[in-house]
Amino acid sequence: MNTSPIRTLARLTFTNRASAVYLALVGGAMAVAVAEPLFTTAPDASLIWVWPALFTFPAFGFVAWLGEAGWGGDAPAWFFVGGIVLSALVQSLALGTAWRALRGHRQGVTAAG
Repeated sequence: MNTSPIRTLARLTFTNRASAVYLALVGGAMAVAVAEPLFTTAPDASLIWVWPALFTFPAFGFVAWLGEAGWGGDAPAWFFVGGIVLSALVQSLALGTAWRALRGHRQGVTAAG
């Protein structure tokens, strides 16, 4: 039974425990960042966006570099929010792949032993 590559990518990105927890963490941080301006008028309220960026950091570092190179530090907000989402999906795929590799390795050891 062959599964399509798209279905495999979706399964690795969304449907395993590690990826689901990670995406929930990033999604929660983004929800808090979006809701923050509704509850505070502090001038530094935009700093709340540091948390979603930190949760997606290894991949988001590339997005930040592109923003700096393309717009000279004045990249639009949609670029950074889209970069956070894309970075989270890339890292979720990497987590899902690692999760599957570790689970497969552990199942192979118990089946052989």
